[in-house]
Amino acid sequence: MQPIQLTDALFRGAVSLEHGDGWAKPWRIPVAEYDLFPPGGIGGTAEIPAGVRLALVSDTRSLEVGLLPSGATTTLDCVINEELVSMAAAPPGTDRVPFSGLPAGNKRIEIYLSQTVPVRLTGLTVEDGARVVPVTDDRPRWITYGSSISQCTTAASPAQTWPALVARRNRLGLTCLGFGGNCHLEPMVARLIRDQPADLISLCLGINVQGGATLAPRTFRAAVIVREGHPGAPIAVLSPILSPPRETARNAVGLSLVDMRGEIGEAVAALRACGDPDVHYVDGLAVFGEAELPHLPDLLHPNAEGYAHFAVNFQRAVVEPIFKGAR
Repeated sequence: MQPIQLTDALFRGAVSLEHGDGWAKPWRIPVAEYDLFPPGGIGGTAEIPAGVRLALVSDTRSLEVGLLPSGATTTLDCVINEELVSMAAAPPGTDRVPFSGLPAGNKRIEIYLSQTVPVRLTGLTVEDGARVVPVTDDRPRWITYGSSISQCTTAASPAQTWPALVARRNRLGLTCLGFGGNCHLEPMVARLIRDQPADLISLCLGINVQGGATLAPRTFRAAVIVREGHPGAPIAVLSPILSPPRETARNAVGLSLVDMRGEIGEAVAALRACGDPDVHYVDGLAVFGEAELPHLPDLLHPNAEGYAHFAVNFQRAVVEPIFKGAR
């Protein structure tokens, strides 16, 4: 087998890489600024590589991903030319994950990394004599921000999260900033979004703020007014999806999900009235509402099938009218 160097250019969807003794670990924050993203690097979720993938063009018929063994099952997906062709659930202690039987000829290969556990990679190998060239990526760059509903720990596999499904369907260069339990509109995350290359942005806001009572009516709408950088790039601002116990029940600071949808809508309307027509409000219930309730087993998180529905509805509510209208 022929080793391929784990350079920064091989990674897509990572904000930074941490390098150790023979390993590289992707992060979804600048790891050198870890202490600026409390608590513990966005609650310990930014080290989980949701949406991160290795990308190369090669004629290899097989490849192998090297891992630093961990105590958790690590799921990886192999995607060829946007099609999911193989899934591998590596049990605890695994140090190599092979993918074989790949199609002949040159093809774009993407290995989606786990959306549930951190991953430290020790290598990537292809067949001896196989050609490997860097990916030339002219895809529109899409950043999506949100909670566990965007990190998608309950999706069937890394390439079957709703952001991954939408990105593959529309040939978008995905950076997923879904931080489970930690979507609280932190200023440093807003600055991170500002500083990342982006042609398209979506923000799924509200559920963690409501659950944690971390912003009150006095401060929530002000935090939603988020345009800085990326002039002209469309921003789709989604209010919370359905969560029946939280729809009308107010939290400790007096906000229900119904209240939050109103606050988010008014914040977006204010931005548009002040001359920013590229910010768009999307009702979260149009993406995941009463029709999808059978796929919301804990009344908060979609299940694997639910995320497929989420992707289809996001396509209709966001991609077609907002993203494609801007391209």
